[in-house]
Amino acid sequence: MAPRPRSDVREEAILLATMAVLSEIGYDRLTVEAVAARANASKATVYRRWSHKAPLVTAAVSRYAGTALATTEPTGDLRTDLLAHLRALRESLVAQDAALVLGLLSAMRHDPELADTVRRAVFEHKREAFAALLPESADHEWLAELTSAALLSRQLVTGDPLDDHFLAKLVDTVLLPQLQEKP
Repeated sequence: MAPRPRSDVREEAILLATMAVLSEIGYDRLTVEAVAARANASKATVYRRWSHKAPLVTAAVSRYAGTALATTEPTGDLRTDLLAHLRALRESLVAQDAALVLGLLSAMRHDPELADTVRRAVFEHKREAFAALLPESADHEWLAELTSAALLSRQLVTGDPLDDHFLAKLVDTVLLPQLQEKP
C-alpha cells in the first residue's frame, strides 16, 4: 500500500483539528488561527485551502460528521424494525458531543452554506435509513424529521432519558399512527 501524499495527511490533520476546536469552543469562537495551532500547521497552509472559517468547517463537517448508522436487516415486523432503527439513532446521538451539535445548530441559522452541508452530511442518512424500512408511500422525510426532533429535544433540551420506554412510546404513539393508511 502506497503512503498517502503529504498534502492529504496535512488536510486530514487540519480537518480533524477543526472538528476538535469546533467541539471545544463552538463555531462562533472558532478561528482559523486556533485550528492551525491545533493542527501544527501555519495559517498560510490553512488559508491556501480554505479562504475563511465557513468553508473550513463545511469541509470538516462533510468529511467527519455524516457517520452512517448501524443498520439491521428488516425482520418483517415494522414495530421491531422501527425500534431497532431508533436505538441506532439514539446511540449515534449519545456518542456525539452535545457542544458540537449545539454549536453547529446555532451556526446553521446564520450560514446557509454550512446549514446545507450539515443537512446533507448529517440528516440525509437518516432519511435513507427510514426509506429502507418503510413502505414507499410513507413520508420518509417527515418521519425522519419528527424522530430527529424528538431525540434532539430529549438529549439537548429537556435532559429526559432516551431510554427504551421513550423509544417505544415514540414508535407506538407517533410513528406507527403516521404510517396507517388514511381514508
